[in-house]
Amino acid sequence: MQSAKVDEVLERIERHAEREPGGAIAFDGDGTLWSGDIGEDFFHAFLEGNHTGAGARDALADEAKAHGVDPNGTPTDVARRLHAAYLAGSFPEERICEIMTWVCAGWTGAELDAFASRVVTSIALASRFHEEAHRVVAWARARALSVYLVSASPRAIVEQAAKLVGIELAHVVSATEHRDERGVVQSSVHRPIPYGPGKVTRLREKLGTRTLYAAFGDNAFDVPMLREARVPVAIRPKARLVERAAEVPGIVMLERVSSSMVVG
Repeated sequence: MQSAKVDEVLERIERHAEREPGGAIAFDGDGTLWSGDIGEDFFHAFLEGNHTGAGARDALADEAKAHGVDPNGTPTDVARRLHAAYLAGSFPEERICEIMTWVCAGWTGAELDAFASRVVTSIALASRFHEEAHRVVAWARARALSVYLVSASPRAIVEQAAKLVGIELAHVVSATEHRDERGVVQSSVHRPIPYGPGKVTRLREKLGTRTLYAAFGDNAFDVPMLREARVPVAIRPKARLVERAAEVPGIVMLERVSSSMVVG
């Protein structure tokens, strides 16, 4: 995979924007805009606080039974076993992303958003930002170029992260919980969540037929979105993405930059 400087990528985006006005760029979140996984941060904070209640009990037990995981014990116990099964490779990654989103079933949306705000503060997310990615975001915002955040992490925590990054909430695409008419979270999500091909499906619901000038990702499940872009860019790519790089024609790896470097 060939590397590219930030300025080189920006020049390519600008050329496409001149030829096809009205498009946008899109970023994956975890591992791309910041280090680590805020879905995991959210999930573990929720479990550590023993917040998992009756609203999620039956759905967690059903997931456990369907995948050969012990369904007994408290909802928190079952959620921890499901996560351990995911880490062991015996539970699907996409499904654990869904569970992270509805594990708060029984809470109101307001309670969920307040909790997510506290988690983002407690993990000092701003200290985990990838400087090279944020140079691109700042450049795009200065030119009134639409920037989308496309993540399979839970909506509540992704929206809080977007506020820190400076991405409009209307441009956030995330795993989103169902709520009832009272605004109470249900133990289900809107499918498909933005994972793998679902990233393109959900992004296109907002972007329509407008051109995706560039897409930025770090892992194999970003491949469909990267393939959708005129300029596909890997940021600090995981081995799984490197192994599949041949599936993304023209992909480049963005060179890291430090906060002392200036990008035009």
